[in-house]
Amino acid sequence: MTSAVTLDLGPFFHGTKAALKIGDLLEPNHSSNFEAGRTSNYIYFTATLDAAKWGAELAAGTEEAEQHIYIVEPLGEFEDDPNVTNKRFPGNPTRSYRSKQPLKIVAELSAWEHHSEEAINDMLANLDLLRKQGLATIED
Repeated sequence: MTSAVTLDLGPFFHGTKAALKIGDLLEPNHSSNFEAGRTSNYIYFTATLDAAKWGAELAAGTEEAEQHIYIVEPLGEFEDDPNVTNKRFPGNPTRSYRSKQPLKIVAELSAWEHHSEEAINDMLANLDLLRKQGLATIED
């Protein structure tokens, strides 16, 4: 893993449907937001608001669940998320990362512009197609 100073200075975001509080820790080894029945070995985060919005909008939970974007502080080393950088966006333009160390919630964005319903439905359809083709595996 690479240190936060070398890789990216942030700010960092985590999008989810989980209702959390400032000061809470996000930690690995919890149910994956994106693959049913999987326990994630990492906690994932990003330095772009757009990627955090996708995280909140596509996270596991009911459609009615409130979506949250938290501003987080990595408490240890982290690395590029290979699920994004190695598969879809070489060079990591989404500034997507993962860590085996906790992230501390330091704030929550109170308002943000969601993707359109059409864009979300398109993304869900694309993800479903990847699953059907066996290409939606997560390196974890």
